[in-house]
Amino acid sequence: MKSNSTLFLGLILLLFSSSSVIKANPGGDTAESNVIHLDKQAFIEQVFDFENNSEWAYKGNKPAILDFYADWCGPCRMLSPVLEEIQKEYNGKIQVYKIDTEKSRELSAAFGIRSLPTIVFIPLNEKPQAVLGFVPKEQLTKMISEILKVSK
Repeated sequence: MKSNSTLFLGLILLLFSSSSVIKANPGGDTAESNVIHLDKQAFIEQVFDFENNSEWAYKGNKPAILDFYADWCGPCRMLSPVLEEIQKEYNGKIQVYKIDTEKSRELSAAFGIRSLPTIVFIPLNEKPQAVLGFVPKEQLTKMISEILKVSK
């Protein structure tokens, strides 16, 4: 029994470690994937400087999705490949950012993140809108169209 559970755990770890998402350096650049993992400094530089501004001012040049997640969160792990697919399918029309709430506690607190996953849709010229919990791909696509006003 123990060897089966060890094998299962190993397969799960292999599955998640072989993801196409590449963690960003502090500047947030990636070489192969357009899904970008942000730490606090990269978030301030690329999305919003919450330390110096109280009024929302998105710094990006395309609509975005922020995924606040944790590695231990099952629904977050289910959502991750869906967001990778969406990033590829929208091919540069939107930007998907991921924020690890365990590593970026100050950033999570600044956004009042209390439930995981929390998905924040950021249109170019409007206020962000958040959705809590796992959202199926079909619903995400509809929200991208309605909130971000972007189609494939």
